[in-house]
Amino acid sequence: MKILILNWRDIKNPSSGGAEILTHEIAKGLVKKDHKVSLISSEFPGGKKLETIDGVRIERMGHPDARTLVFSVQFKAMLEYFRKFRGNVDLIIDEFHGNPFFSPLYMKERKVALICEVGGDLWDIAVTPPFNIFGKFMEKTLPFFYRNTLVITISNSSKKELLDLGFKKNRVRIIPLGSSSRIVISPKKEKNPTLIFLSRLYKAKGVEDAINCVAILKKEFPEIKLWIVGRGEKSYLKRLNDTVKKLKLQNNIKFLGFLTEDKKEKLLEKAHILIAPSIKEGWGLTIHEAGAKRTPAVAYDVAGLRDVVKNGINGLITQKNTPEELAKSIKFLLKNKNIYKKLQKGALSQRKNHTWENTVDKFLEIIK
Repeated sequence: MKILILNWRDIKNPSSGGAEILTHEIAKGLVKKDHKVSLISSEFPGGKKLETIDGVRIERMGHPDARTLVFSVQFKAMLEYFRKFRGNVDLIIDEFHGNPFFSPLYMKERKVALICEVGGDLWDIAVTPPFNIFGKFMEKTLPFFYRNTLVITISNSSKKELLDLGFKKNRVRIIPLGSSSRIVISPKKEKNPTLIFLSRLYKAKGVEDAINCVAILKKEFPEIKLWIVGRGEKSYLKRLNDTVKKLKLQNNIKFLGFLTEDKKEKLLEKAHILIAPSIKEGWGLTIHEAGAKRTPAVAYDVAGLRDVVKNGINGLITQKNTPEELAKSIKFLLKNKNIYKKLQKGALSQRKNHTWENTVDKFLEIIK
């Protein structure tokens, strides 16, 4: 098949996240099965206009923010479709995070919509008024515009949100997510209690709660460490650093920025616990990345995370989504070595059940 993927970002975009990893792994897997895959995504500083990665042809154009209108990737993708792809593709994957490409309005070829999560209240964090109100309204129209389009999502939580939004049950399918993280059977952990937070840095990911959690834990574990891995806007990073200084946690918390996969995996080997205090997720790729290193997770009880963290098996789900409850669960694990070892074993076992080959196979099964 000739397949065209529409997504606001690609795997090399500095702001890419788990959704872009999923997209690339699917695309790469499809290429390995002799399909021809093209991807249209937005431009970013230093990014090539045209690039082929793992056999996937990537065209970059436009801005990721739909508010830029005719300069947006959504508008540019429409023009490129009419210029080059109309009548020349067998399948279109319309992936969106907030703003869709509205492919059913002008693309006649077979389509699927890939939706990792529903924005919902995240609109209030992602954009300022009145755009948050418009975003929520626009999201409610999606079941109408995509009423004849098969929707693929990544967790039971996301499926429930899509159904609540108005999508028909028989039009929504779930694909399992994989992991390519290297499995380490006997990792060497740090001497002092060490936590790791792994995500892009913005408010919805809960990094502020992670910092406040360490302030609580320091009272009982003075040598506790938190490694914060990920990049974010300079203004937000300054705000986070100011909070760390105010709480006198400079010796406990390190901001490590964006790291290569190799460096990230080495840190996951050494850390005792991954903390995931997001407001919501579509899934949680970092849970299995950590699990490959026998590093269990402590996560908030929110959509997506509750799908991947099996409470008492590969990690703990907090009773309440607060820094206090996060600290309470971490403290419990640090003080109960037998339970911690049980969760280590479970984390590794859960990781082994998730491969990208299974993801691609399920995707192909759905679109047949």
